[in-house]
Amino acid sequence: MNGTMLQAKVENGQIKLLEHVTLAENALVYVVIPDPARPAAFIGSPRLAHPEQAAEFKLEVVEGPPDACV
Repeated sequence: MNGTMLQAKVENGQIKLLEHVTLAENALVYVVIPDPARPAAFIGSPRLAHPEQAAEFKLEVVEGPPDACV
């Protein structure tokens, strides 16, 4: 679909174009209403259901030979 994209605002329940444009009577137009800004999603830090199990998640670092062919 080809055409021209124009900005408009709603005043007293009517859509008003922000620039002067002459349209043919009964012209077919499309109105796209953008979503309002959504708040950023909150991603909390993970928590253990049983904090006493924290020792089971202790990090162990194992170094390989320097020529590990990585």
